[in-house]
Amino acid sequence: MGAQLRVFRRRIRSVQATKKITRAMELIASSRIIKAQNQVAAATPYATALYKAVSLAASNARGNHPLLLNKKDGKRAAVLLITADRGLAGAYSANILREGERLTELLRDEQGKEVIPFIVGRKGAGYYKFRNREVAASWTGITDRPTYDNAREIAKALLEVFLKEEAQGGVDEIQIIYTRFVNRISQVPVVQRIVPLEIVEELVQSSAKMTEVEQHKPTLPLYDFEPSADAVLDELLPKYIEYLVYAGLLQAAASEHAARQRAMKSATENAEDLIKSLTRRANQARQAEITQEISEIVGGADSLKTAK
Repeated sequence: MGAQLRVFRRRIRSVQATKKITRAMELIASSRIIKAQNQVAAATPYATALYKAVSLAASNARGNHPLLLNKKDGKRAAVLLITADRGLAGAYSANILREGERLTELLRDEQGKEVIPFIVGRKGAGYYKFRNREVAASWTGITDRPTYDNAREIAKALLEVFLKEEAQGGVDEIQIIYTRFVNRISQVPVVQRIVPLEIVEELVQSSAKMTEVEQHKPTLPLYDFEPSADAVLDELLPKYIEYLVYAGLLQAAASEHAARQRAMKSATENAEDLIKSLTRRANQARQAEITQEISEIVGGADSLKTAK
């Protein structure tokens, strides 16, 4: 019984050490969620203004910009998957990879397109490497704290392959898959087409021609484009693509920290339950050991009395 008691105590110490680690990781993830949320909130006003400017420039442009053309007979599509660099985040990366498989099947089987994957995060890169699948490009070590420079580098690689001719390995559309942060409990995988852009045109009418309901609707502001709307669009569209990638990285970072915080909290609670269970079993073993020792003492005393 003494050996069994030592085994239980050793396991309790091991689980207690694991609990300390998971608790520390939970607190670290909780602190990083707040920073990631602040970054998302800070980028929102810029996104709104940029979207309005791009929409108006596209509405006033004369020619067809290559980033706005929808090629119906395209045969190649690029897919950017934003996964995590580290594990211990539950099913966070698995959900993105599963969504990527679904999108790949949709583009390949229903639309007859060849899918060219671009990967962010070691988990996604490891998933494709293990299955011997080719990847056009991958970026690792940036998912915890993404910067705009990271987004610019990724967007540049995507735009280069999009602007190439199909005979030279170019693609006709770019899809991005990331996890949108709703709150600390809910994070939703999102599939978004970033190129060709879908610009919603909105005409500004005079107040005399607008109905009462239309007067309360938000309208896009009027801009004067210099030197021209086409030139402005050439400058704005690449920046808009960069922002879409940056927004996806920020959302994914917040979602990753939230998923890891929830997973580590669950692990800490499981460790507490396991410690309670092991403690009860250790107490039972100790009581059984004490009972056996008392029985042996009583039995020995009875033997001595009988011998006398």
